Amino acid sequence: MQRRSLLKWAVALPAFVALGVRGFTARLAAATGGSSIDVYRALGVRPFINARGTWTYLSGSLQLPQVRQAADAAGKHFVDMFELQEAAGRKLSELSGAESGMVTSGAAAAIAAGTAACVAGSDPRAVWQLPDTTGLKGEVILLGGRVVWDSAIRLTGARLTSVDKVDDLSPALGPATAMIYTTWTDERLERALPVAKKHGVPLMVDDAAGIPPFDSMRRFAALGVDLFCFSGGKGLRGPQCAGVLLGRKDLVDAARKHCSPWEGAICRAMKVGKEEIVAVLTAIETWKGLDLDELNKGWRSRVETIARMVETVPGVTTEIVVPKAGNRYPTLEVLWDVEAFDFTVADCDRELRAGEPRIEVLTESNPSMVPGADEDTAPDVTALKGGVEDRIRIVSMTIQDGEELTLGKRLREILASARKRKG
Repeated sequence: MQRRSLLKWAVALPAFVALGVRGFTARLAAATGGSSIDVYRALGVRPFINARGTWTYLSGSLQLPQVRQAADAAGKHFVDMFELQEAAGRKLSELSGAESGMVTSGAAAAIAAGTAACVAGSDPRAVWQLPDTTGLKGEVILLGGRVVWDSAIRLTGARLTSVDKVDDLSPALGPATAMIYTTWTDERLERALPVAKKHGVPLMVDDAAGIPPFDSMRRFAALGVDLFCFSGGKGLRGPQCAGVLLGRKDLVDAARKHCSPWEGAICRAMKVGKEEIVAVLTAIETWKGLDLDELNKGWRSRVETIARMVETVPGVTTEIVVPKAGNRYPTLEVLWDVEAFDFTVADCDRELRAGEPRIEVLTESNPSMVPGADEDTAPDVTALKGGVEDRIRIVSMTIQDGEELTLGKRLREILASARKRKG
């Protein structure tokens, strides 16, 4: 056991040496000037090391440098927003292979606008009529069951019908069905599409966290998905208050009629600015040229460093996994016997958050869940459960260079201290 412990320390030693060098550099920088985080500290808000991922309540992701530059340039001129969205649609078509596209104020806004388009189309009277769906196709099929984001569908006035299996889809479709909505992106989607096409009902795929890989955009277009959407402020690393809706030109054109700057449109409140539109297009163009394999190597290296550091604590084990759903980044799972340590995942989470710097890690908790939401009918928000409540997870993509050293040191100290207290 002693030999094994020495080997773990030998493997982790370079990380601890690098941590010392980084600490000296940080103290030197602090002595020569201020910091960008001062704008938050002046408000009494604590920035943090983000190892939880691109959660909206944690401000999404950090924008790519090219995106910040593009947004700054866009903010220096006036433009006609109708013209800009039409031009963005042409550019999005070129980038994605879809017939058209539009920039929205987020993936949820894309869902709402797309639903409104399928329910009311482009007719000005119907646009003004929503959320009253009298005389319109007012039913939306939720393929795969309810999710917490279906409020974006309900606000248009649409009625929801839940269908759990592809085999049950065809009998559920009728003359009042305006749209099929799903978060499925696997083979079930490919089986559902022909059914939707046969009945002439548009199918929308919500893949908010589906980029990277960039190929997701072209895949849905190639499959012939009628409408699909992504978040702009997650893996895409564009503005957090942005997203994209892509798909059939007639439906995207109709979706624009339900959005700002149209006065009287139901999605008018979901305003997206010229800065966000240009920034999202820049983010997508930037992703086209990025090497995802190289990015994954860098992300994996960060969590490997953390693993080496925390595994010097006897009884702590780690595993690196890549989730199959959204947020497909190398993710470190850190495990220990919570009973033997007398120290729970929630205890560890609290100590990481309370320390300096604040550190956020991924657990089964969801602080942004509306308390009234019924988790039994929202399987997507319980996806963190299923045997992982005994561990914390560290998402690599949102950790900035060098932060893995601070995170690894803090987590190691916390777990070592807990083990020592238990004695």
